[in-house]
Amino acid sequence: MNAGENPAPQRPQHVSARVPERVSPGVFSTGVIVMTGGTEFVIDFVQNLGAPAHVVARVVMPHATMPQFIEALKTNLDLYSQRFGTPPELPRPAPPARQPTIQEIYDDLKMSEDVAVGSYANGVMIGHAASEFKFDFLANMIPHPSVSARVYLAAPQVPRMLESLKKTHEQFKQRIQQQQQQQQQQQSPPPPAPSSPEGGAAPDPPEEPSS
Repeated sequence: MNAGENPAPQRPQHVSARVPERVSPGVFSTGVIVMTGGTEFVIDFVQNLGAPAHVVARVVMPHATMPQFIEALKTNLDLYSQRFGTPPELPRPAPPARQPTIQEIYDDLKMSEDVAVGSYANGVMIGHAASEFKFDFLANMIPHPSVSARVYLAAPQVPRMLESLKKTHEQFKQRIQQQQQQQQQQQSPPPPAPSSPEGGAAPDPPEEPSS
């Protein structure tokens, strides 16, 4: 390239992935539950259209992928708002008198064994229309990436989903920071004891001058 020439603009890379037949139809979700594991986040997509509510998809995502997912979702939500306006805010249910445990929550949910195993995802493609968002969760593996789960979510549900993801990830970072501080404190050597002169006797304090 000669001096003074401008480089040709780079075309955005198109991400393509194979979509298995069993995944292609996708599932519709009305809410999410986000949990933190030792090496991964678990995102359960719930369909609450009748009793009992169902977990229709479970996505298992490595810790390192979550910040990318949050940023991609935030970007897509901003683009949606520019085109269609801010999604209407859903009414929030009144807080329960006692917060149920995670086991109590899942006792009231129905989940098939196939869903319980979860779908691994270390990437995601997000699209949206006026009324809904589409999430294609990707397993980027050799020889080619494939869509491990496809989930549709109504547009008004997406801001709340983003809020849950950010809150869970922030709690995870705080926990990691606390663990690192505890490890540093355990590894820090104790302060050295004051040394004494040979013979083991401490020196006498200096005498005060007599008046």
